[in-house]
Amino acid sequence: MIPYGKQNISQQDIDAVVDVLKSDWLTQGPKVPLFESAVAQYCKSQYAVATNSATSALHIACMALNVSEGDVVWTSPNSFIASANCARYCGASVDFVDIELETGNMCVDALKSKLADAQQHQRLPKVLIPVHFAGQSCDMKAIAQLAKQYGFKIIEDASHAVGGRYDNKPIGNCEYSDICVFSFHPVKIITSAEGGMAMTNDEKLAATMCQLRSHGVVSDDSLFAQTSHGPWYYEQHALGYNYRMTDIHAALGYSQLNSLGEFVHQRNVLAQHYDKLLATSEKVLPLVVHSNCYSAYHLYVVKLLDCDPVKHSYVVKKLRELGIYAHVHYIPIYLQPYYQQQGFQQGYCPNAEQYYHSAITLPLFPELSEEQQQDIVDNLLALIND
Repeated sequence: MIPYGKQNISQQDIDAVVDVLKSDWLTQGPKVPLFESAVAQYCKSQYAVATNSATSALHIACMALNVSEGDVVWTSPNSFIASANCARYCGASVDFVDIELETGNMCVDALKSKLADAQQHQRLPKVLIPVHFAGQSCDMKAIAQLAKQYGFKIIEDASHAVGGRYDNKPIGNCEYSDICVFSFHPVKIITSAEGGMAMTNDEKLAATMCQLRSHGVVSDDSLFAQTSHGPWYYEQHALGYNYRMTDIHAALGYSQLNSLGEFVHQRNVLAQHYDKLLATSEKVLPLVVHSNCYSAYHLYVVKLLDCDPVKHSYVVKKLRELGIYAHVHYIPIYLQPYYQQQGFQQGYCPNAEQYYHSAITLPLFPELSEEQQQDIVDNLLALIND
């Protein structure tokens, strides 16, 4: 079976992990700050806070921006559920902004319209979480201008997008956001096995997230509310969580970072080859990548034109039977039973639903061969014409 995505682990990566296993520090040691510093330097951001998952990073990002009960957070329906759940963990309500059909990203025009209506009803979001779907940045400059106009904060969910660029600057530099979150899950661009990271240029937000990822505890005597009892002393200042990344995971992530540029380049080469193989088809349309974006290409997604849900399901099932693990990213979040219990109904974001019933994720990872791509495309086109 050809998977839709998988990790690429080198001997250097293995050696880095083994070195930590032989060291005195398996967790809360020097590898985590080393990894954080390296990613911050790569992205040209001031601060980085490593966590045990991107979900954890999104959660503490919301907490650091004081999201709480009575607040509203908006995000994209075309994402994994974590992009919305992070706000629900804080007690906030969640709403969704429809997407662009050509990219799968949040639609700025839909956002403008929704904000104008929300302002009239005094129901503006406290935080917006745009999702850089498949590795391509949303139109962050336009979104940041709206944030300034309407007074909301921005968390970029860049779980798909480490190594990508927007306006020729690395995603994660936080020029147009308060916080940006990456994922290092094994199917992502680089991996720490499990892990995430929150980037920011705000010292206070970074300090708050560092505290929240470790039970809300501080050990810096300059921050103590009471007189220290001795060198062992610490204080809990907030209700935090055990969201720390271990040194084992950080060592793998730090080693993988050396290959990030190569991985993203190869993903782009493979994506361009898919584009070429599909160029003559009138029934398959790849997602568009805008000229001011360099996609990290976490996913390669195509849309089947004039395709109904029955045909869509048939093609995905048959590809899997043929040993090609095609997938669908994503079921609109608000169609999940949990969110329908919050009052959302089918038809809420028409573009997201139209996209969902036509989109197929094809295998994409650096070790994928052109011969495999040819086989994937040949089978896809044969099934569409069946």
